[in-house]
Amino acid sequence: MEDNILVIGIAGGTGSGKTTLMKNLIRHFEDMVTVISHDNYYKRRDEIPYEERCKLNYDEPAAFDTSLMVYHLDQLRHGYAIECPVYDFTVHNRSSETIHIVPKKVIIVEGILIFENEELRNLMDIRIFVDTDADIRLCRRIKRDVNKRGRTLESVLEQYQQTVKPMHEQYVEPSKKYAHIVVPEGGKNLVALDMIVGRIQGHLKQTNSGETNHGV
Repeated sequence: MEDNILVIGIAGGTGSGKTTLMKNLIRHFEDMVTVISHDNYYKRRDEIPYEERCKLNYDEPAAFDTSLMVYHLDQLRHGYAIECPVYDFTVHNRSSETIHIVPKKVIIVEGILIFENEELRNLMDIRIFVDTDADIRLCRRIKRDVNKRGRTLESVLEQYQQTVKPMHEQYVEPSKKYAHIVVPEGGKNLVALDMIVGRIQGHLKQTNSGETNHGV
């Protein structure tokens, strides 16, 4: 394993502010950061018609090919590039394209269920859980799915009630106990952001001087 690579996991419920926090970290460290998202590891469902794919539960651990993500993250940690799958949310299926991702000094792993899987979370040096009120998260999800994923308001609300909310309560919220840091209000929490930025800067300074200190 490359000792100079720091892996940061950012988990939390849908619409919690994970992406905002991640973008703020990328803004600080720019070309030193590689991002790998759990959303890209939804399983390929070619054998199921689109109408049936729309009805699947995408908020449970079984929806993801997490073993492939574990392998890819381990490869990155050892200094090897990967071909990350691409998921097309408009058709609820994996694309034929891939993204070439190279390892960098900081790897950010992002997703709602990344702490639920023991093998995956054990590959992370720092685990951050973004904790945001359910009403705020729902509003953000509606805006995202309607504006960016071509969904109707009715379909978003139906999915939220049938799978998103119960799966959050069953899997996502309990995984918060595995976090080293819990951040209320996500990327808008500037105090927490400063603390995390400082921790990463400390790591980069140590690796540049030939020292390592994984963990929190």
